[in-house]
Amino acid sequence: MLSSTPSIQGQVLELRVTGCRKLRDTELFSRQDPYVIVEYANTKLRTRTCTDGGRNPSFDEKFQIPLVDGLRELNVLVWNSNTINNDDFIGSCRVPLHKVLASGYDDASWPLQTRRMKSAGEVTLIMHFDVAAMKNKMGGKTGAQYAPSMPAPSAYAASSAYPAPAGYPAAPPHQAYPAPYPAPSAYSTPPPQQPYGQPCPPQPYGQPYPPQPYGQPYPPPSAAQSPYPPAPYPGAYPPRPY
Repeated sequence: MLSSTPSIQGQVLELRVTGCRKLRDTELFSRQDPYVIVEYANTKLRTRTCTDGGRNPSFDEKFQIPLVDGLRELNVLVWNSNTINNDDFIGSCRVPLHKVLASGYDDASWPLQTRRMKSAGEVTLIMHFDVAAMKNKMGGKTGAQYAPSMPAPSAYAASSAYPAPAGYPAAPPHQAYPAPYPAPSAYSTPPPQQPYGQPCPPQPYGQPYPPQPYGQPYPPPSAAQSPYPPAPYPGAYPPRPY
């Protein structure tokens, strides 16, 4: 998983310590001689001593600080140089680097505090950072890291521990397909069609059409042959009483 924070490992921060203002005065009878120390990781830088600088010393010194991942602030301390006794601590502050790493430039004055968290003046710093170089470096690393890499194909040894594959069994000889079906014969001549208007099938001459059931004459017998309604049964009608 890629980190959302770009890496600053190996990048260089350009720092310029311009001076201090309204420093806490640690001398009672003379002017103090301030100097500035900048700490970052294992780097410790020191400005020259501004002799008789008093409360508003000027330094105007430049430094280059190699950056490391995981540490994005400077520790700045201001001291008063003494010839005989130990140096006097004036104040310190922590300077975050988020702005200069994002925009490439930061020019501000940072408040100093004593060990008892009292105001001790301020120190002015100007910082420069090459953001484009960081982005180009990150882009190159990302491309190199995620570029598809294919391993070079290794040559196969002439002899292998595995036995050579046996050949496939021979295929049986090709067999001919059965004889094809005989060619269809020509169609027989269709029966002749009956002429238009002729009954189908033709009936013998003199036979009525359509044919009647067997034994029944056509047309039906006349009234003389079969009286209608039928005559009553023989006998007197109405019947005689018993």
